[in-house]
Amino acid sequence: MPRTTPRTEPNHMKCPVSLRDVDLFSPGAQEHWYEAYPILHKEAPVLRIPGEGTTPEHDGFVLTKFEDIARVVRDPERYPAFLSDKPKPNADGSVPQLNAMQVSILTLRPNMELWRSHRQELTDPWVGPGAGRNTDMITRYADELIDNWIDRGKVDFVNEFARPLPQMMMATVLGFPLSDLKQLEIWGTAQVKPFVYGRGHRNQLTAEEIADQFVVLDGFKEYVQEQVVEKRKNPKEDMISFLTQVEYKALGRKLTDIEINGVVYAMVIGGLETTQYAIAEQAQLLCEDPELFQRVKADRSKLRAFTEEGMRLRAPTQGLSTRYTTQDEEFQGVKVPKGSTLHMRFAAANVDPEEYECPYDLDLERKGLGRHMTFSQGPRICPGAGISRLEQQIAWDRLLDRIDSLDYDEGNTFRHQPGIMMGLLELHLKFTKAA
Repeated sequence: MPRTTPRTEPNHMKCPVSLRDVDLFSPGAQEHWYEAYPILHKEAPVLRIPGEGTTPEHDGFVLTKFEDIARVVRDPERYPAFLSDKPKPNADGSVPQLNAMQVSILTLRPNMELWRSHRQELTDPWVGPGAGRNTDMITRYADELIDNWIDRGKVDFVNEFARPLPQMMMATVLGFPLSDLKQLEIWGTAQVKPFVYGRGHRNQLTAEEIADQFVVLDGFKEYVQEQVVEKRKNPKEDMISFLTQVEYKALGRKLTDIEINGVVYAMVIGGLETTQYAIAEQAQLLCEDPELFQRVKADRSKLRAFTEEGMRLRAPTQGLSTRYTTQDEEFQGVKVPKGSTLHMRFAAANVDPEEYECPYDLDLERKGLGRHMTFSQGPRICPGAGISRLEQQIAWDRLLDRIDSLDYDEGNTFRHQPGIMMGLLELHLKFTKAA
């Protein structure tokens, strides 16, 4: 099997060679995820995690087969999402603290009919399949970033391109000034804290960590509120202005401030990290295969195939425990009782040998390129999938125009951040500037 995880330094998590070695969630597991998936597919396609279901009496189950995950994500009525449920009171009777996104979900999209309306009316016009309205802006920002380092022959690729490009794009779409990017990055980091520092398959933070997170995000809530108030009075050509003015036909009214705040929260949490990680992983795929680099450079009609295959092979979000069972189920012959939490391992589904021929090969001629699980599937597919795909393709179109070769530079550790995301910490590259 070809290597799909980049070269790494020695790591305290050993490479798994049998099922008892497989641990997807401990520190350091990130470096061996793709060695674990073939073992799970063969020996435990449905892996039980005792005591980690909807209650301590129930279990969690890791799904790794494409057909099982597709069955779950395409049927949100039978396998509901936790975020769509009203929070249960704490043991002392108090109501759990909710962030703005959770509040807006409960009022704007508590069921699948409203979920579809939310996408069609509120987010698709800005980041959906028709996100081509952002093409010129993304192209301009990509060129500006490349201008900063093109004459050096070297680049800190994550910090100087892969991370700032989606940050600049999302800030502009929402209507934030680029001068606020540094502060927005701090808030963005706080938003994804559970997916980076959370423990186990449910990405759990301690009560103290949650309290600290809310303190930081209170600043973001206040910042967005100031933007909402200003744009209600003086609307411009941006998404927040649109949200302050639009009539939400599904509910027959305009949005409240807290609902707008929640939509913005969701845009930031979903629009930054995924694209950054995808572009960084794609850069490694090109470094590891110079022939691939030249092939895509010579034929830009292959750009879509390259980015889709890159996302399939190295999914930015490896998996999520967002669904649960409402009745007794069975997957791959394994009984899964009602009340079980389902961890959908999207990255494993993407390399399922029963779904993909030669699953670990990057195949520019592969059929059905966009049917991978990187953005999930079904009615709750990631709303930012369209804009992320556009950003990736434009980014590589501009990069391939301006460089003639790409390779690793010195100083790389090829280590990833903790958590559930395939987030490369740094990537030092060297290149030949195009004549």
